[in-house]
Amino acid sequence: MEIRPSTSLRNQYSEISDYCKNTGEPIYLTKNGEGDLVVMSIEAFEERERIFRIKEKIIEDRLLAGVKPNGYSLEELDAAIKSIVQLNK
Repeated sequence: MEIRPSTSLRNQYSEISDYCKNTGEPIYLTKNGEGDLVVMSIEAFEERERIFRIKEKIIEDRLLAGVKPNGYSLEELDAAIKSIVQLNK
């Protein structure tokens, strides 16, 4: 996990941008020593959003099928998401 002061965004923008794009990882920015913002590449953000939409769709489908909200184990949910992500590539 990369944590930096918020001033580094202004002073080291290119370095932060390259880090986020190359690693796919976010950088956590602090202000006065406290967590303030998270910066990430657009690609990483869009991938996270896509996975959230897939999870919502899985949950919605399960609810419509009459399955209780806790009907998936974490392992089952991860496997279902991975198979859907592979199909949508």
